[in-house]
Order: sequence, then structure tokens, then C-alpha cells
Amino acid sequence: MARYTGPRVRISRRFGTPIFGPTKYLERRNYGPGAHGPKARRKSSDYALGLIEKQKLRYYYGLLERQFRNVYERALKRRGVTGETMLQILETRLDSVVYHLGLATTRAAARQMITHGHVRVNGRKVNVPSFALRANDVVEVKDNTVSRQLATRHLELATSRSVPDWLALNRDAFKGTVMRVPSREDIQPIANEQAVVEFYSR
Repeated sequence: MARYTGPRVRISRRFGTPIFGPTKYLERRNYGPGAHGPKARRKSSDYALGLIEKQKLRYYYGLLERQFRNVYERALKRRGVTGETMLQILETRLDSVVYHLGLATTRAAARQMITHGHVRVNGRKVNVPSFALRANDVVEVKDNTVSRQLATRHLELATSRSVPDWLALNRDAFKGTVMRVPSREDIQPIANEQAVVEFYSR
């Protein structure tokens, strides 16, 4: 499975946002990367601003450009506000739901759990991180020692994160349920999704 494997703090510094989670390095150097230090940079064009917002979302959800573009095109074909629909598609991916439930500490860890066969959806093994979930779908960790130990470790590390209202978690059963499709208010994205839509619609 293709994924970004480059320097993460550098990406967070470029956008001035902790895209891959909190980092003390970003607090110490809250300016862009490069040899010239915190120099004032030129004002960005509208195109550049749209590109920045798109890249923020893409890195945040761990998608490559073609995958992210496909999400936009799927959202474009559906009824409703394209930006909101795009966020809903991203949030209801299996890897995002596993992460939100606390069964994995990061989205990258969630993808690894899924591809290694530790996760089931509605009782069936699913090893595709982009699998689209719907309301009332049940996500659970495979009932074996290795899978449950892995999920237990992740749940202990993820206690500081709360489970979103649109999901329900049964910790004892290592199981979560998608109660409903998240609304725009539930998501609180890291970037301006409308700028992303305008970027792609040029």
C-alpha cells in the first residue's frame, strides 16, 4: 500500500499545524523549514492558498494525491455540499473510524491493523483501509490473543482522546458502532474544505 514515508515534522512546520499530532519541536520552531530561518515569506496567491489547504487535508488523512482526488470526485457526484460530503467520506473510511474509536493511536497504525487482518466489519474480515462505512456498521477487533493485545495497548494510550458522538465504543468487547454519518459540526477539519473544492474546480 502506497503511503507517505517522509519527514513529518517538516510537513507540520511547512503548514504551521501539527498535522501528525502534537510535537514539541513545532512549538520550539513555529516557522517554516529551510536554511533561512523565520524570515518573512511572500504573500501567497489564491492558488497557493488552495494548494496548502488541500495538502493539509491530504497529509492529515494519509492519502496520496490520486486517492485524495478520487475522494473529491466521489463527493462531487453526490447531493449536498461538496466540501462537507468530502469530509464525511474521509471520516467514514475504516482507518479513520478505527482511529477515532481509539483502537489505534494514529491513522497509520489503524491502516496497519486493517491490512494485517486484525479488524472485522459486521463480522467479516476487511483488509482495505479505505473501506467505506455506513450507519449501523459494526467494527470490531478480531477475537484472538495477538489482535486483542494490540488493541488493548492502543486503547490505553488513547485514553486522552474522546470518542466522537457519531460513534459508540464498547471497550470490553473491542467493538464500535457507526451510529450515524457525521455532520460538519462533528468533524472540525484541520483545513478549509471549501478552499479545497475551489482548488480542484479551477
